[in-house]
Amino acid sequence: MAVFNEIADSYDGWYNSKLGSFVDTVETGLAFKLFNVEKDMTVLDVGCGTGNFSIKLANLGCKVTGIDISDRMLDLGRKKARSLGLDIEFYSMDVYDMAFKDNHFDAAFSMAAFEFITKPEKAVEEMFRVTKTGGAILIGTINKDSRWGELYIEKGRRDDSDIFRYAHFKTPDDLKELNKDRLINYGQCLFIPPDIAEEEISMERELKLSKTERGGFICALWKK
Repeated sequence: MAVFNEIADSYDGWYNSKLGSFVDTVETGLAFKLFNVEKDMTVLDVGCGTGNFSIKLANLGCKVTGIDISDRMLDLGRKKARSLGLDIEFYSMDVYDMAFKDNHFDAAFSMAAFEFITKPEKAVEEMFRVTKTGGAILIGTINKDSRWGELYIEKGRRDDSDIFRYAHFKTPDDLKELNKDRLINYGQCLFIPPDIAEEEISMERELKLSKTERGGFICALWKK
């Protein structure tokens, strides 16, 4: 999708803001609370974008392969990985028809990409296919049923040029139903609202709101 190439150069700028950095921190914390990393495990990062989580996985000792449909984002991911001395393979590839053999990876991982996947059942089926028996599949995505989901839905409605115009958000039940028989864990994070004042952004605030608010980001873990 050409729109992802258009936003690639500005995409990482979000993480430089206080809110963006905090969002990344809590989403990362949830992902790695659920996903058990083992040194030298082979991991497929689906919808890797500019390599945010590919790099995190590689830094934890994983052998990472990232796929995405945006060539520009992949180019940026390669440059970032090279600058850090990380050996990550990046490929332009469609999640619905991946060019990997059955049972190829120890695990499959996808963060902040399923918002833009129109056929999630088919995508999950492919992720299971390329993962070895006993391997983990983790998916993290924006919660449609949250203040963050409401914000992004409204942004997509208001602005024809906004990336979220192309989003297909999932509720917690939507995510869990993708392969409910093999679901082994689930979690939420990002309880702070998107309009929070910068001075109020803190982990203490996040933990307090977790008792009353719906998480803006959800993760599910399956085992093949």
